[in-house]
Amino acid sequence: MSAKETLEVLMKEKAPGPLHSFQTFHIIKLLELLSNSPVGRGVLSKRLGIGEGATRTLIDRLKNERIIIISKSGCTLTEKGEKLWKKIEKTLPTKIDLERSELTLSDFNVAILVKAKAQKVKLGMEQRDAAFLAGAKGATTLVMKRGKLTMPSEDIDIKTAAPETQSKIKNQLRPEEGDVVVIGSADTHELAEYGAIAAAWTLLDDDA
Repeated sequence: MSAKETLEVLMKEKAPGPLHSFQTFHIIKLLELLSNSPVGRGVLSKRLGIGEGATRTLIDRLKNERIIIISKSGCTLTEKGEKLWKKIEKTLPTKIDLERSELTLSDFNVAILVKAKAQKVKLGMEQRDAAFLAGAKGATTLVMKRGKLTMPSEDIDIKTAAPETQSKIKNQLRPEEGDVVVIGSADTHELAEYGAIAAAWTLLDDDA
């Protein structure tokens, strides 16, 4: 089962019962948090920005799918969980914070590199809408084309519009031909990051 299919299974409503209040980007963030060391439920709730009840439901689902185990030290990824995170990390390997510029939409901006998905970008509207639904103000989508970072809707090299931002993206994310960079912008860092993850998620294939 692909990473996308696995996360879609985790997101399915379990009837009967109340609707869950977590989203796919919460699961991805949780996997990232657990990729380094065990984390307790209370800390996860704060880091994910969701209530304790929603965190408990999410943890239970991950446990039932054998993605995590729970011990006195906290929640830990199982071998299956580590493999799932590695699949996601392969496509979304790096993210950085960006300052406000002509290219961003707010004071808090998070850019994520999406490997080899330029062919899936149309005008960037789908990524913008996904980021908005995640609570961000929107998202800016860039594609690496002929050695230049360009805006797909206008095919403009951003080096002219935002030289410092372009330089930081190239130096720190190191996009290659065919890669995509999505930038989530919001009033808080948490929502900017979730907006970027949600936007990037729209570019993943079913076999990712």
